[in-house]
Amino acid sequence: MDNKKSDAIIVGAGPAGLSAGIYACRGGLRVAVVEGGSAGGQAATASNVENYPGVRSSDGFSLCYAMLEQCRAAGAEFIFDRAVAFDVEGDTKCVALASGEKISAKKLILTVGAAPRKLSLDGEDRLTGKGISYCAACDGALYRGKTVAVIGGGNTAVEDALYLEKLASKTYLIHRRDALRADAIYAERLKKSEVVPIWDNVVAGLVGDEKLTQIQLKNVKTGSLTSLLVDCVFVAIGQVPNTAGLGKLSLDEGGYIVTDEEMRTNIDGVYAAGDVRSKPLRQIVTACADGAIAANSCIKDIL
Repeated sequence: MDNKKSDAIIVGAGPAGLSAGIYACRGGLRVAVVEGGSAGGQAATASNVENYPGVRSSDGFSLCYAMLEQCRAAGAEFIFDRAVAFDVEGDTKCVALASGEKISAKKLILTVGAAPRKLSLDGEDRLTGKGISYCAACDGALYRGKTVAVIGGGNTAVEDALYLEKLASKTYLIHRRDALRADAIYAERLKKSEVVPIWDNVVAGLVGDEKLTQIQLKNVKTGSLTSLLVDCVFVAIGQVPNTAGLGKLSLDEGGYIVTDEEMRTNIDGVYAAGDVRSKPLRQIVTACADGAIAANSCIKDIL
């Protein structure tokens, strides 16, 4: 790309980044979208999306792929490389890529998302991919006919458990409280399913050498310890924002980027949108709205 003619760099090709790309291109900007992984981000791994307006039901990959194609058709150029450093000072914003290339533009829109929160237990990294997973849609089929457990109590956890129930011989849902944080519709579906909930418990230990064989559970009310034989644990306990290397930006106590209602950060010419932004609801639809607003602000600030 001829970066001298670039108006905006969008880092991240999840729903927020793709939405920003569509709106920015339609607004007449020359746009580069940088993505270090697969387009669609975590949204693309969703087994079933039922709350995106106008789409009654879709798998996440199909929905995000349609966004990707629309963004490409609008004129965005995609650079599939990992952003490793940012220079956000001054009128020109620069992004260093893992390949060694540096790209620059007048404006920078950060849609870098968030990563799954880990259990922070001994052996977790060693057993990841060997009985510990953070994506039911990605790895669920590997445990067909096996015993699995989902950790968490939100929408994602319940959705994962309901999805895995169709594949596994036995599915547990382990939650630290005695009631779900998930929406009522998910709670009702869980009641009608064969998923076995284990309330008031947290995972206190992981057992296994070459692969996970069991987990140790601790009851948060009594302190009692029990063991549960499982072939895989699917972790769905929230997210951690991908803000490493962005220390000059204003962050909230959770590490999410603080913006105004128009997605502007505390640094002129830098915007943030999607799951990385400090806000009360993180969904595909809110990510897309953030991206559209960020692009609109970017257009207004350039013109």
